Amino acid sequence: MSSQVKDYYTPEEYLALERQAVDKSEYFSGEIFAMTGASGRHNLVAGNVFAALHIQLRKRPCEIYPSNMLVKVSPTGLYTYPDVVIVCGEPLFDDEQKDTLVNPTVLVEVLSKSTASYDRGEKFEHYRKLKSLAEYLVIAQNKYHVEHYIRQPDNQWLLSETDEIQKTIHLPSIECDLTLADIYDKVEIDK
Repeated sequence: MSSQVKDYYTPEEYLALERQAVDKSEYFSGEIFAMTGASGRHNLVAGNVFAALHIQLRKRPCEIYPSNMLVKVSPTGLYTYPDVVIVCGEPLFDDEQKDTLVNPTVLVEVLSKSTASYDRGEKFEHYRKLKSLAEYLVIAQNKYHVEHYIRQPDNQWLLSETDEIQKTIHLPSIECDLTLADIYDKVEIDK
């Protein structure tokens, strides 16, 4: 008797599988997508962002999570693992497991060659549907470059970007500052 690979999964089936899986995967529209491992450089950048913001958010009504926090984009059905997730106010979860956040305030993605177009394009398109999302940071790992998107009152998004190591990025929704020097601390940049 042969077994067939299932082509379509419900969100409930995905979550049941994901909660027991060793490796992380994302989910959209019935399909499960395996995630590849991150490079050392990617992990350094994400860790630096997490560390710099974690210190600033101490004793404030915000929580910061590393890349193991699953985020559900309820309006589109995407389940994904951003590199850094911040929620201010009461965190809301998809179910009683409290491992799938539905109301992030700030999301951070560190780009890799295989995900750069997706993170800037289709994934950000999903993220923009989150009413709670106020800011989105997209960070290169192979060069000094940060894209900072801020939701405007008319639901438009304002982009500012920098590649200057001495620059500071202000995140108004959480009243925090990130310097590129902190983001890229100990990260070897391609010449």
